[in-house]
Amino acid sequence: SCPRVGNPRLNPPTPSEPFAEAARDFVELRLLQRELEVTLHGCDKSGVCLVGTVHHPRGNITAEILKNGLGRISDWTVRMMSPGDVPPLRIAENAAKRANLGVFESYQPPVLTGASEFMGTVIEVTSGDTLMILPNGETYDSESKLKKISLASLRAPRAGNERSGKPDEPYSAECKERLRAMTVGKSVKVNVNYEREIPMGNQTEKRQFGTISTKQKADIGEVLISEGLATTQRHRDDDEKSARYDELVAAESVAAAAKKGVHSSSEYKKKTINDLTDPKKAKTYAGTLQRAGNTKAIVDYVFNGSRFKLFIPSENCYVAFALSNIRCPQPSPSAGSASRGNAKAAEPFGDASKCHSRLNVLQRQVEVVCTGVTQGGVMTGDLYVGQGAQRRDYCIELVASGLATVDQRKIDYGEAPKVLIDSQTAAQENKLGIWSVTQVKKDEPVAAKVFDKADTKVAEIQISEIRSGNHFFFRVNGDESAKVIDDSMKIFTDTNGTSGAPCEVKVGKVVAALFNDGASKSWYRAKIIEKTDKGKVRVLFIDHGNEAVVSPVSHLRPLDMSLGTDQIPAVAKEAKLVFSKVRPIEEEDGIDAARMFQGMAWGKDLKARLHGEAEGQVLVTLYENDTDSPSINEVLVSEGLARIGKRYEVYDVVNRMGNSDSLGKLAKDLETAQNSARKSRKGMWVYGEIPEEDED
Repeated sequence: SCPRVGNPRLNPPTPSEPFAEAARDFVELRLLQRELEVTLHGCDKSGVCLVGTVHHPRGNITAEILKNGLGRISDWTVRMMSPGDVPPLRIAENAAKRANLGVFESYQPPVLTGASEFMGTVIEVTSGDTLMILPNGETYDSESKLKKISLASLRAPRAGNERSGKPDEPYSAECKERLRAMTVGKSVKVNVNYEREIPMGNQTEKRQFGTISTKQKADIGEVLISEGLATTQRHRDDDEKSARYDELVAAESVAAAAKKGVHSSSEYKKKTINDLTDPKKAKTYAGTLQRAGNTKAIVDYVFNGSRFKLFIPSENCYVAFALSNIRCPQPSPSAGSASRGNAKAAEPFGDASKCHSRLNVLQRQVEVVCTGVTQGGVMTGDLYVGQGAQRRDYCIELVASGLATVDQRKIDYGEAPKVLIDSQTAAQENKLGIWSVTQVKKDEPVAAKVFDKADTKVAEIQISEIRSGNHFFFRVNGDESAKVIDDSMKIFTDTNGTSGAPCEVKVGKVVAALFNDGASKSWYRAKIIEKTDKGKVRVLFIDHGNEAVVSPVSHLRPLDMSLGTDQIPAVAKEAKLVFSKVRPIEEEDGIDAARMFQGMAWGKDLKARLHGEAEGQVLVTLYENDTDSPSINEVLVSEGLARIGKRYEVYDVVNRMGNSDSLGKLAKDLETAQNSARKSRKGMWVYGEIPEEDED
């Protein structure tokens, strides 16, 4: 395209663009009123203007115009020409640019922020046209070492966004997968052609665009376009382009003629993949994967050094997968989790462990052996990298490098493979990775302390409220305060009736709250816990332990000063079964634990060994009969509906409560009961071991 000539007859007249007159004179002098041959290639969208090549006796006039800087190559017209006729035009335009002739008088080559050519290893394919590359000579210890490179002059189908409901464009998954297969883990050569400012939310990101080649493929972008998985980018005439732009256009023409991929006229059918990262689906499908034995998979995402999201082609499914027997330190939180405020603090060598896994297994084909599944739906097992003589156990690699530790519980139970223990011992002796820093041993008490051996208090109680399989409220039988407050609140009800009265609604304030026990309405002492968004309040009935959401207008009234907690302390005590942990009440095992606890304890006079308080809760060992019989704590653990806390948690409770004989005996009894439940696969142990992420 040449600069536009002005029109003096318009009002006001339009001026000519720079070099427009020179371009017109150049063409008139050589073509006006001459008989010449013309090759037509097509027409514009309106069908008014024909596109063609004018053949001068001394050559192509188009090339001469470009050589003198009197015009630019127009992308949409070049696409109509035969691919073999384009290179001379491109050479002529480039010569004018280098000489700064005509319309290119102010042309400057693109300024790059880095090297225009470098070698590196592809770490990740983020989309069908963008890769993360680690340049040669760089150590991958942070994400800042990676370079994000997009393929120049290529447009891949865009992936959708589930949150906004935007679907994937046809062939987006196929394009990304083809790019992954050709590049991930391979050494590549990158020729950077230009840079662009890419919008990223409220900010922009400077992105480099280039041509990427491997030993087998001279241009990765050309392969994608020739297979119909991507198209060439439509540039403006003055935009920088790929150095191989004409080859890309030619490849697209061939793919379009063959109706490949995105050029196909048939309806695209998206492949549906089963997502087994949902806990319920994972548990249902776990048996199939365990029976499958060695299974090929592709690592789709790395959460930390030992936890991944896998795609299993043979089963057409995604699964969450964690390496069994080992634990990797926690890496730095992602920007999303940090902004939501639910991020865990990073641990030493957590980032190094994650980088090692991204470098060695991300988007690679691996082999996995599934051995179990957690309550959270995470498959557990072993993972192998490489093929043939290069095949290696990835668990051993992480442990031997000091980037993971062997699960202490597996060592204690004698279930950890000897090769893993030996690898960890060698890493410790050489002070590699994690072992190069001082270790905080959570499985041992911080310091030896001497306590008296006095046994804790034993009381007879009745449970007044059950919150879960180990959390409850109780009243001590024979407590005079209970009788006094019950009688006082009956008198309060008789005196004031059951109508509400204005009172100060403030969180933490103790008031009188109306409760219907099924027989009649009565006033009880209650503490305001929170205000809801519907104008109501949540209250805790401090003498019974139950909660309710009530209307302040009809269900609250001020409490007499003589009935305040400073005069009569709360009768119901909040308590927890010592050393025991259960599933949340929302889960099936949590409900089963609460129901079993209710069946053993509700409405009965129980014996309770009160060990002390922690975080406002009384730590208790409960017995249905006498204290020599198995405790309720032990029965729940033996049925797999509760489990004992981690060893350092047990030590901490023993130290704080006093090193009594009863606590020591209970800890041993619970561990024995838990081992029995694990071996029998009862309750929460039905799918095998519980990884650390499920314990929190």
